[in-house]
Amino acid sequence: MEKKGVEEQQNRIKEQMSLIAHKIMVMSGKGGVGKTTVAVNLAYTLFLSGKKVGLLDIDLHGPNVAKMLGIEGETLRNNEGKIEPFEVLDGLKVVSLALILEKSDEPVIWRGPLKTAAIRQFLGDVRWGDLDYLIIDSPPGTGDEPLSICQLIPEIDGTVIVTTPQDVAILDSTKAVMFAKKLNIPVTGIIENMSGFICPYCHRNINIFKKGGAEKAARTMNVPFLGSISFDPKMVELGDAGIPLASLSETEESAVHKEFKSIVENIERAIQNENLP
Repeated sequence: MEKKGVEEQQNRIKEQMSLIAHKIMVMSGKGGVGKTTVAVNLAYTLFLSGKKVGLLDIDLHGPNVAKMLGIEGETLRNNEGKIEPFEVLDGLKVVSLALILEKSDEPVIWRGPLKTAAIRQFLGDVRWGDLDYLIIDSPPGTGDEPLSICQLIPEIDGTVIVTTPQDVAILDSTKAVMFAKKLNIPVTGIIENMSGFICPYCHRNINIFKKGGAEKAARTMNVPFLGSISFDPKMVELGDAGIPLASLSETEESAVHKEFKSIVENIERAIQNENLP
């Protein structure tokens, strides 16, 4: 893209992002920690609390947000030169490369420049409108996609880092914290996912992957600890069926459902503290 075109798109990005009160990127130091599951349920929980929410999937090589929301096969549409987000629940706005690809099993074989160009388009050419929150689901690690977001949205409110309790995951999550700090991006906090398993038979809490590592890392790194999410087979089943756990009615609430509500409250509190003069 020519310099003039890049500048015009950057201006569109700035204009679009100015309509969104809070931009939060969900990161993980490594794969397999449930980052997308957390991002989807955080967005859903915020939306069900009355907030205007968008969910942007920039995990371009593994765009699973559409699968977890049950909207595989849906497509984004163009309206007067702008991309219209797909809406779930008549209001939760979703954009993912999975809503553009013709086949869900089609690999995305792109180098950095193409990925950056796609992210620019998702930020500047999508009609996000006025939002309270834009939740950005990034791929694992500290590569092109999260770096592009931090450079394209310098006023991003912060990062939420998802990890599991075992040492190898904690080690990688500290790299994500350092990534944010090096780029002067606020660390909203760390979430410990798969933190204990409540046996459905004896009701004992079994620490499959240990417990408490993320909270200890948060103290060491001097960043907020946002809370723990238990390992719940129901969340796995619902995710595969395209039903976020956060969408369950109050009569169906589980311990995990309540944990997400608590974490959302902590995120909102952390953001308010970050924005204090």
